[in-house]
Amino acid sequence: MKTFIPVERAVLALLISLTSVLTFGNRRVFAAEAQPPGPDRFTVVIQEYTSYEWWLTSYSENKVACSIEVDHQGLPVGGEIFTACGKTYYDQWADTKTCLPDETCGGYYLLYVNSKPARREVGVQLPPPEVWVSLDGCVPSNSTFRCDTLPTLVLTGEEPIDGEHITGLAGSVNGTPFICDPVCQVDLAPTGDGGQNLEFWAYSSYGDSSEPFLARVRVVATDESPEHGWYVDVLSSQWRGVPLAGCSETWDVFPPVGGVPTWLSTPQRVEDLATAIPYEYLAGHLIQQGLVDASACSDDGMLAGGLPSVCGMELARSAVNDWQNRFDELIFTSAQDSGIPAQMLKNIFARESQFWPGVIIGQPEVGLGQMTEGGADTTLLWNQPFFEQFCSNILDDATCQKGYPHLQPDQQSMLQGALVKSVNSNCPDCSLGIDISRAENSVSVFSETLQANCDQTGMIVQNTYGGSAGQWTGYEDLWRFTLVNYNAGSGCLTLAIWETKRLGETLDWAHLSTHLTPVCQGALDYVNSLSDINP
Repeated sequence: MKTFIPVERAVLALLISLTSVLTFGNRRVFAAEAQPPGPDRFTVVIQEYTSYEWWLTSYSENKVACSIEVDHQGLPVGGEIFTACGKTYYDQWADTKTCLPDETCGGYYLLYVNSKPARREVGVQLPPPEVWVSLDGCVPSNSTFRCDTLPTLVLTGEEPIDGEHITGLAGSVNGTPFICDPVCQVDLAPTGDGGQNLEFWAYSSYGDSSEPFLARVRVVATDESPEHGWYVDVLSSQWRGVPLAGCSETWDVFPPVGGVPTWLSTPQRVEDLATAIPYEYLAGHLIQQGLVDASACSDDGMLAGGLPSVCGMELARSAVNDWQNRFDELIFTSAQDSGIPAQMLKNIFARESQFWPGVIIGQPEVGLGQMTEGGADTTLLWNQPFFEQFCSNILDDATCQKGYPHLQPDQQSMLQGALVKSVNSNCPDCSLGIDISRAENSVSVFSETLQANCDQTGMIVQNTYGGSAGQWTGYEDLWRFTLVNYNAGSGCLTLAIWETKRLGETLDWAHLSTHLTPVCQGALDYVNSLSDINP
């Protein structure tokens, strides 16, 4: 991000004299120093562990060449032997062949001696100071903020180490430096559509500083009339408040002025997610599972192929309405936690499964959002926080710490299978044939999957064009690209983006959609149906 906005009179005063005192809200602001030193905090702690002693011993003389101490169970690895015994003994050990019983052997072998409790000093990096960004004087509205008057941006320093404190905040507004008390209250001024940039950091009594953080803020009159209020949008990794427009910070792009369109919205109330659409696929399952009694129909309410008859559909309407809204609370909560648009998440479930999370026979997709192993791979690769949380449930911590890209193929496959299984609600022995609790738990997983796809989409644009994705296209179209990535895969999206660039066309949905290859054409209807486009 690159981001921010101070008061016009403050900027003017800073330009006149960098030594003059300014007022940002009710806190004093001064000319700032140069770039901060950054965090520099380490300490030494005593760590208790188990020491395992091994001897490197010669076959011919049964003589100990050297002693090796390691902090793990199992044989010492080559690097440990090299460090403890030197190159000569390491090379001879490495060249030693397996020695069978009753054979006369040369070279060296490892002999376990004992284990014992041990202690050692370990350098530990301490958590650095942070600075958080929030707004004062505005209310959230449709993934933006609406303010009756020009609002205040608040920068708050936070020191995580007991006994230390933030001594001041500093930074620059569009290149003009400032410094202030541990809390800066910045009265915002109107900006253009591109907003204004802020860089900021905190100084600590520890003797160091935080890293420099970035933000970008846009302040636009609601209807080109300041008397009617202002729309404010903030982009920053340091944001504290209700979630910003989904993936806007990832792409470094503001949502449309005034808020997002309906298909990318999260309503103020969960009740506003309710729908009453006559889903035939869902009705058929409700009849087949006995949740709807269609025995009054001459055909028992069903046609060949698993779809309901007209009579069956009529009898199932009330149950269909109830079922399609039973996940709304979970969708709403997930959207509030992650920023992923609730309406889009619900629309995806409707399109993919009509809210029936059982397996479609003959298809590799499972769950409300129809996840595949390829989709699981995307989630684990591109959503690092989710990977770290999920991996520890399947593999040991040491393995997970390597990161998903550095795992062995069989380990990656194990995680993919486990993730698909976690959203697969098919359960022949359960009531209705599905595990409803697993279906409910999967709502947040699919939200994490969409976050992963938005991250991957942003990187594809960045790798193709350079700079952030938001420099090249708008917020709505980036979500359309993300839906291509989710539905058809990154290969389809990448090829279409490359062709758009090759032809020198504007990177938007109107152009990119014409470059989806034949095998990717299914994504065209998928995206248009979910994003309120009439093809």
